Amino acid sequence: MTLQTLTDYTLHAPWMPRLAFTPKTSASRGDTLVVIFLRGAADVLNLVVPHGEDAYYALRPTLGIPRPDDPKSKLRTLDLDGFFGFHPALQNLLDAWNEKQLAIIHACGAPDESRSHFKAMELMERGVDDAKGPATGWIGRHLATLDTGNASPLRAVGVGEMPQRSLSGTVPVSALRSIADFHLNGDERAVAQMRSALDTLYSGNDPFSVLGQETLGILDILQKLDPTSNRPLSTLQYPLSDFGLALQQVAMLIKADVGLEVAAVDLGGWDTHFAQGSTEGLMANLIRDLGDGLAAFHAEMRDHMNRLTIVTMSEFGRRAAENGSLGTDHGHGSLMMLMGGNVRGGQVHGTWPGLGSAQLVGPGDLAVTTDYRDVLSEILVKRLNNPALADIFPNYQARGLDVLK
Repeated sequence: MTLQTLTDYTLHAPWMPRLAFTPKTSASRGDTLVVIFLRGAADVLNLVVPHGEDAYYALRPTLGIPRPDDPKSKLRTLDLDGFFGFHPALQNLLDAWNEKQLAIIHACGAPDESRSHFKAMELMERGVDDAKGPATGWIGRHLATLDTGNASPLRAVGVGEMPQRSLSGTVPVSALRSIADFHLNGDERAVAQMRSALDTLYSGNDPFSVLGQETLGILDILQKLDPTSNRPLSTLQYPLSDFGLALQQVAMLIKADVGLEVAAVDLGGWDTHFAQGSTEGLMANLIRDLGDGLAAFHAEMRDHMNRLTIVTMSEFGRRAAENGSLGTDHGHGSLMMLMGGNVRGGQVHGTWPGLGSAQLVGPGDLAVTTDYRDVLSEILVKRLNNPALADIFPNYQARGLDVLK
């Protein structure tokens, strides 16, 4: 690898640190926050099933998940509270639910009714109602308004090739595709050669060298982590998927105590217009990936749960009625999951609006009765020690939900 190649690689690497400014509020570090974005608009009515409502089965004669007591079906809804239940592919998440470390906020979402993936994700990740709001992401503004005294270059990590939009801002963030990549396939000599060349390249005091030295700090931390030795102390295994790998690496960073405060993880593929499936098929496989990944993470991080908050979100939900292609079209109301040691778990929170024709909104969608920012605001204040909600969600007054302790 030539010096010029190294220069190009480090200058354009997505995990290269960004410049920061001094935050406004000082507070001790709270929980580590893991934000999971289900990209493509997850079908939350089949994820957490309102099996106690007859209208659900009338709207979904083919795609509906059978009731828990349906004697004709082998795979059925896993009852949670007599009205709601998990899709059967979420079987492994029942432990977290029964331990009251997993909560659901149903009929949750954003006020935007464009039903456009791009616009909805853009606004939600920025935490704003319209394009006129700040261009930074809500997590980026959280980091910028809270000084925890944490100088780690891995304070905030986006798992993937580029940092998620929600992380954008003035505080350094890192994009991490695979910790194994930093080990150069186990070739210690190659690692030493690259490290020596980078030391030479960034030996000055100019801004370029300072930035490079921060990058070297990330490399030094990651080189000390061995992804091959990080095995969960549980019979539950992470799914063999990008999502499973992402959660496994987040767990490794948390346990290594490298200063991680926020991690953003994506799970895509939820735009199920065609051949969605019911208890089996495309949607079931996605749900299984989500559930098995979260269950394995919960099992591995059991001893860390009191300092962890995990939240899932999606840009919007799907149409309440199945379509002619045995799929579901873009909808409105969605849901959020919260997992952690300080969650008021074992409950479905929020106000259920119903699926009757007079209760649906727009072309036939689940209504939103809880704004997603209410959930995130409670996380920020109660678990992350950041009261700067006016800066993080400008022009929005959060409503208390009492979903967290």
